[in-house]
Amino acid sequence: MEEIENNKYKRAKKKMEEIKGFYSHLVVYIIVNVLLLLVQMGVFSGNWGTIGLPSFAYFTTPFFWGIGLTFHGLYVFQHKFRFFKDWEERKIKEYMDKDDEDFRNSTKWN
Repeated sequence: MEEIENNKYKRAKKKMEEIKGFYSHLVVYIIVNVLLLLVQMGVFSGNWGTIGLPSFAYFTTPFFWGIGLTFHGLYVFQHKFRFFKDWEERKIKEYMDKDDEDFRNSTKWN
């Protein structure tokens, strides 16, 4: 019984660490990208009013990093997205059925 509780604790702690890691990633993403945007706009060099609005090139780092952050969030919070669990179960069943069919086909001629 104690081993079961210990395993539950380990799983819960691992999940909490994953969530904490995601939020740390999110905070770093926000801070770094705001600073990059401000530097690119010339806020720190005294050219604040002369640069104008940033072009798409200013947003490439936040865009691609944001894609990575999105996948990180989907991984961490996958239990909240039932679609991923259902998909996983369907794929497992599909592979098991395919293995059964392949086995039956390979032993049919023996």
